[in-house]
Amino acid sequence: MKITFVTIALAGILLSVSCGQRDGWKLVWEENFESETINPEIWSKTERGTADWDDTQSHDERCYGFRDGNLILRGIVNDNTQADTAAYLTGGLVTWGKKSFAPGRIEVRARLQSARGAWPAIWLMPFDENVKWPYGGEIDVMERLNSDGFVYQTVHSNYTLYLGKKDNPANFSTIEFNPEDFNVFGVDIHRDSLVFHVNGVRNFAYPRLPEVPDSLGQFPFFQPMYLLIDMQLGGSWVGETDPADLPVEMEVDWVRHYVRKD
Repeated sequence: MKITFVTIALAGILLSVSCGQRDGWKLVWEENFESETINPEIWSKTERGTADWDDTQSHDERCYGFRDGNLILRGIVNDNTQADTAAYLTGGLVTWGKKSFAPGRIEVRARLQSARGAWPAIWLMPFDENVKWPYGGEIDVMERLNSDGFVYQTVHSNYTLYLGKKDNPANFSTIEFNPEDFNVFGVDIHRDSLVFHVNGVRNFAYPRLPEVPDSLGQFPFFQPMYLLIDMQLGGSWVGETDPADLPVEMEVDWVRHYVRKD
């Protein structure tokens, strides 16, 4: 098991703390990828779809790998469009139907390479297959576009999408990160709010509005979720892909799930 240390500032004093320990939280599950295999009891490779986020997803072995105990998800140029018509191929993993995460804290430590058209993402969706999108909500823990020096952290729901309520409260924020190194992307799921952070630094909180009826779907997030970690290339949001920038990698060190000690 890897033990990683980060340095945080508290009241002007620098402290080193283990990433596996969080005040007020209990670590209940982790994936360190030390075996350098994809555990089929937890993870599935993301299936190809027609949406911007999954229209290059592939099971091609070149889109997956391991290095120094870290999972590698790649975006590559497709060199055989007779076998697969997609111009690009990308790797992604999902725990849908296999592993659910109770409300708590989710953190993923990852390093993101830059490329024009690169769109790596870490996100959560309702584990209950009967809850249709977006009524069960979507929690985007991290999305990075191209070579940006910041990431997006966003929530989607019936309230934000179909009712168009994206400003009160604001449903997303951006935060700077270190593009050259590993960063810890996380969210805390509480009954009354979602709290997003990067490297232990709070970015923003999305509150539950008590005056809004549950039927409007403003805060459906307090439920078991499944996790997606994927590299994607191209789309209406990220823009065109430059094949000269490929291959591009998303390197995942670990995934950790905590619940409140109380």
